[in-house]
Amino acid sequence: MASKLSGRKLYYTINAVAGLAIFFFGYDQGMMGGVNTSPDYVRVMKLGYSTYEGPSEGYVAHITEPTRQGGIVSIYYFGTLLGCLMGGVLGDRIGRLKTMILGSIWVLVGAALQCSAQNIAWMCCARVINGIGTGHLNAIVPVWSAEVATHTSRGAFIAMEFTLNIFGVVVAYWLEFGLGFIGDGTSQVRWRFPIAFQILPVLAFMACLPMMPESPRWLIKMGRDAEAREILGRLRSEDGNIEVPQAAREYEDIVANVALEKEHASRNSYLSMFFGRNDGGLHIARRVQLSIWLQIVQEWVGIAAITVYAPTIFAEAGYGARKAQWLSGLNDITYMLSTLLAVVTIDRLGRRIGLWWGAVGQGISLILAGAFARLLKDQPEKASQYGGAAALFVFMYTFIFGATWLTIPWVYPTETFPLEVRAKGNAFGVFGWSIGNGWLTLLNPVMFNRIGENTLHVFGAINFLSIPLVWAFYPETANRTLEEMDFLFMSKSPFVWDEEENFRRLKEEAERARIEGKTVQPGTPSSEVENVDDEKM
Repeated sequence: MASKLSGRKLYYTINAVAGLAIFFFGYDQGMMGGVNTSPDYVRVMKLGYSTYEGPSEGYVAHITEPTRQGGIVSIYYFGTLLGCLMGGVLGDRIGRLKTMILGSIWVLVGAALQCSAQNIAWMCCARVINGIGTGHLNAIVPVWSAEVATHTSRGAFIAMEFTLNIFGVVVAYWLEFGLGFIGDGTSQVRWRFPIAFQILPVLAFMACLPMMPESPRWLIKMGRDAEAREILGRLRSEDGNIEVPQAAREYEDIVANVALEKEHASRNSYLSMFFGRNDGGLHIARRVQLSIWLQIVQEWVGIAAITVYAPTIFAEAGYGARKAQWLSGLNDITYMLSTLLAVVTIDRLGRRIGLWWGAVGQGISLILAGAFARLLKDQPEKASQYGGAAALFVFMYTFIFGATWLTIPWVYPTETFPLEVRAKGNAFGVFGWSIGNGWLTLLNPVMFNRIGENTLHVFGAINFLSIPLVWAFYPETANRTLEEMDFLFMSKSPFVWDEEENFRRLKEEAERARIEGKTVQPGTPSSEVENVDDEKM
């Protein structure tokens, strides 16, 4: 029972349970790639027609309504956009665990409707419902993970979950690849079963949640201090000792922050956060913009383009249809394995360095993949050489993205917001992801149709443009406690160098006050520091 676990065993259990939700998220994203190529799905949704390509290939779908097909896929992100905003409100009001259970119920209803869909209207409604549930989970699961992790392993803790996220993509791909061999490929099972399969990890996730500890930070915010201290003791010691120094100090820091944040409760609506009203100099609006744009840029550094164009590169390189499918599946496995590098480096190197070296590697890979794809078209007689080179850089891009830009934009919003609005803050990150993903789902086919492989050069250039953006505006969050983030963002200037200077000054004031037996809250001038009451915990 998780209620009796403590220390590392409790960490690993929480990580595994959160990983079930993240696995579902990856599976749900990867699933539609195979569904869209199912001849029966194309027939039912009236997206095109199918032709028989011989015993080795079976029936192959041909899409004549790409806009309709893209609409079915992208409307899911409208659902995630709604769901993340709903989940952010609920997560702060009723708790992380209850919100995750509600999100799971939305997912179950949406999945059941999707796998039984009989027409495009039915499918679109089902995907919106499924997206609402996914938005709930995307907004809350990373926050819950960040709030129970230590500040020195927070990034790795969440990065490990994203290994399961891409494992979900891998499972979706190979499951659908295998189902393509059933009969002549026209079976309904080929697309209805993969949609229904997502129900299993969600049911397992829901079954585990009642045994999981609530976020101690949320409990303190709600005045349930005794429960919070007990959970912090279990998280920070191997024997569940609530008096262990790390747990005691963390408890004190959280209590101090909650007291400050409750003074500014009027800032807690989405509108107040977005426009920075009544934020007491904590610059919530700045954090909102950083979260939204980091997720949008994550999509614009090219992962959606590679996902769309990789099969075309493999096919033009002279590989047969089946071999091209094998290569796409192997690329997904490379993607999954690369996330293990993120686990090792995300806290050691920090968020900024990860984004920098990732952008450089991704930019070079995209530009070279595009160049060799162009040569492949111009000189088809050298398809094996140029095609092999293009495929290599596709694999290289995927590996680098999985090790850097996949995880960091999801970790960053869970760290930067005050406790009082953390769930809503992370919801803004999911909001940005939904915009970026939905936008590019519709735009990518148009770009590849108009400018072909030059699309990869556009995204390659965006990678290099992201470097000065990160350098100037995204301060380092690794190895800093969640309670220290206010010190960082109290700076009136949005530039990193000013924020770091402000952090050093306020951190020194806080340490000085702690030594002198006083308490200081983020942003409190040193002249206003109050003595701690001797009877205060």
